[in-house]
Amino acid sequence: MAKKAASFAALGGLVFSTDAGRHCPDCRQPVDACICKQTAIPAGDGIARVRRESKGRGGKTVTTITGVPLAEDALKELATTLKKRCGTGGALKDGIIEIQGDHVELLLAELVKHGFKAKKSGG
Repeated sequence: MAKKAASFAALGGLVFSTDAGRHCPDCRQPVDACICKQTAIPAGDGIARVRRESKGRGGKTVTTITGVPLAEDALKELATTLKKRCGTGGALKDGIIEIQGDHVELLLAELVKHGFKAKKSGG
């Protein structure tokens, strides 16, 4: 077994280095060359579900879209297009598109126009 260093001087002065840059935890490639996130299409039934939410957001209403069968890059482009169509801001978090405000009916129509199966979810 290797002996643990007892002080910083024993480490040779190097404590942490970002020389290699950030790496993807799944494929161990640099983040900009990661292949696992770009080609991964989420598993599901292929139906985009649109719902209005306000829980955990300080009373602010957002419209969320889940289950869109697209890869990460295409999903970013779709999110940008939908945000522009609604004229509001939003985000893409963990494969879920969040659009600020209550735009359920408009987003349902837009998703169908883009060729996706979409349905309203929740109350």
